[in-house]
Amino acid sequence: IAALVAGAESPLEEATAAAMRRLDGAFSVVALSEGKLLAFRDPHGFRPLSIGRLGEDWVVASETCALDLVGADVEREVAPGELVVVDDQGLRSIQAVEQAGDGALCIFEFFYLARPDSRLAGVEVHGARVRMGERLAEEAPVEADLVLPIPDSGTPAAIGFSRALGIPFSEGLIKNRYVGRTFIQPDQGLREQGIRLKFNPLAEVAGKRLVVVDDSIVRGNTTGQIVAMLFDAGAVEVHVRISSPPIVGPCFYGIDFAAEDELVAAGRDVEAVRAHIGATTLAYLSLDGLQASTRRPESAFCRACLTREYPTWIPEETARAKLRFERPEPARA
Repeated sequence: IAALVAGAESPLEEATAAAMRRLDGAFSVVALSEGKLLAFRDPHGFRPLSIGRLGEDWVVASETCALDLVGADVEREVAPGELVVVDDQGLRSIQAVEQAGDGALCIFEFFYLARPDSRLAGVEVHGARVRMGERLAEEAPVEADLVLPIPDSGTPAAIGFSRALGIPFSEGLIKNRYVGRTFIQPDQGLREQGIRLKFNPLAEVAGKRLVVVDDSIVRGNTTGQIVAMLFDAGAVEVHVRISSPPIVGPCFYGIDFAAEDELVAAGRDVEAVRAHIGATTLAYLSLDGLQASTRRPESAFCRACLTREYPTWIPEETARAKLRFERPEPARA
């Protein structure tokens, strides 16, 4: 993007708008030039981008919680396809590219990526995740002694599940705050090592029937190892409940699961995934249940990882390999 803008002979704003019209895919960009702040978003609005006001100054951030933390008032989101320019004349808006339909905000933001104290499309993320847990309890109830989350992104849904069924909520798993997100580690060995360092079960799980609530299962690494940890700690049953539908499609818009063979639910039914992770039972939230929990229309989201229906053209495998600077595997006879 920077090369397209820098290589243009036209003024900065025109060059940025022209670059936006040439791009296809997901981007939310904040750029600083001499005397100007620019913020712009792809026409589908895959990734969030918000504008705030701090006194006489303007603030731009990918999530509204960042604006809250610096004391800024949230003004609005940068619209899909919009270019915002802030300079000594104030804030100006240019609709550089027409918005694509109702937009296509990544639904993965709602159940995993975004901080729970952020707002997406005007909806508080924490509240949406609690509703996901409540709906999950309606769709897949279970008799158990404790409900515990896989922290931290599974916590709001676990709260909702616990409330809906009246089963006591417990932390159950203590998280090491110095270990980052495991699913985005670059290889399987690092992911597994991160899981072992990241969680430790409490003694109270021994002899208990547990419901373990998480936001999603991507590769199955975290969930399977945690299930084994809990059985090793003395749990008699471990029922896994997931507050999203199965992830069955690769993401080409910025989430780190671009290969279908890495996705545990791709090509497996629920029973096969349950056996893979070693749980007593397994259930996912339905797509309708997830959608209702966001209080936003289906048309406003990209749900490709859940449906394999992509809002933009996706290159064939050979083209994707070239984009990753890899050599495609030879065709098999």
